Amino acid sequence: MNRKKVIHQNYFKLFAISLIVGLLSSILAISLRFITEKTEHHVFNFVSETNPYLFIILPSIGITIIYFLRKYVFQGRKNKGMTEIYKTLDLRKDHLPLFKIPSHFINGFLTVIFGGSTGIEVSTVVSTATIGNEVYKKNFSAKLYKRELICAASAAGVAILFSSPIAGLLFGIEAISRKYKPTILISCLASTLVAALFIYGLGNERIIPTQIVEWKWQATPFFLLLSLLGALIAVGFTLLMIRIKTFFGNINNNFIRVNLGAITVGLIIFFFPVLFGDSYHGLNEVLHAETNSMGYLFLLVLLKPLASSLTLGAGGDGGVFAPSIIMGAFLGLLVAIFCQTFLHMEVSPINFALIGAGSALSAAIYAPFTSIFLICNIVPNGYSLIIPLIVCCLVSKYLAYKLLPYNVYTYDMYKENLKNSLA
Repeated sequence: MNRKKVIHQNYFKLFAISLIVGLLSSILAISLRFITEKTEHHVFNFVSETNPYLFIILPSIGITIIYFLRKYVFQGRKNKGMTEIYKTLDLRKDHLPLFKIPSHFINGFLTVIFGGSTGIEVSTVVSTATIGNEVYKKNFSAKLYKRELICAASAAGVAILFSSPIAGLLFGIEAISRKYKPTILISCLASTLVAALFIYGLGNERIIPTQIVEWKWQATPFFLLLSLLGALIAVGFTLLMIRIKTFFGNINNNFIRVNLGAITVGLIIFFFPVLFGDSYHGLNEVLHAETNSMGYLFLLVLLKPLASSLTLGAGGDGGVFAPSIIMGAFLGLLVAIFCQTFLHMEVSPINFALIGAGSALSAAIYAPFTSIFLICNIVPNGYSLIIPLIVCCLVSKYLAYKLLPYNVYTYDMYKENLKNSLA
């Protein structure tokens, strides 16, 4: 059998097993998304209608439950999110343990439904990546395809969460693999094809169900300004999260660590309920509000990353995905209202919100192409914004990387590489 035929057979095996990985990952992502969205909605409405003061203690209840689950059910084993995925990919003998599937699934769910101001995106990515790693360990494919199966699983998970197979495909290549190979494309393409069947079979529900209006070239300078501001707040968010995690990590008393962060988050949510949980509902509420003051939006831009950092510092499960989208959207609305109020320009606030969301996300995760297609898919006709999104996401990522050569997920790797280079 010649070498070319062996390669083609391996590609076929990789495609076939990636379909299975995509199926398992899609089921997990759909389940987590569905139960989290429904439960978060019911909890929020119940507290709003009965006793809003419960917002203050809800995050403490959720993160306390997570603390005891980690200590007694998952035996004190730590979760470091996407950092562990990168370590697993770089070290062939290192693997994602199976407990990370229930751990991230349950903890991500509990964090969001009790108001923790983050999202289930990273929880989904790590749990699905563990599925890919587990399939690899079962010897269902050639031993050289570990990276491919982990990327395929993560791609399917993101595709389901944002109803975008293209965004999932790009996420697997750009954010997880961080390198392009034909085998990575094959595996991610197979898994996102399965995810696409689920998306179109179950209904393509958008995070923001609002039609956007055609953008105007006169808005281009302000889009570019927004991309620069998006990069700055994303860099600030990264530094804030690292500092807060370090601060809470140095607190030895578990009761103080959990409640100091969680009650602070609860107080923020009490005064700004739109920041409850992943805040997608809050974003829609703000978008449809008849009036939004610049001061109010400015506070939301500052408080969303703070609440998210405190949630994670106290022990919640999640990452920067949803917070970056939300704070970027609030920033975009702020710039739009500035243009309307002081420059008397006729601009579309939702267009600015989407440009801000894409710019902040691109700068936070260093994945501009994922951000472009993801934002295009969170509204019904988002592709009409693709040209300014391409420019702004690339600009924001470039500036963020120049300001900070690591993001929150690669910080530990950056520190270790720097230490080794100085040794």
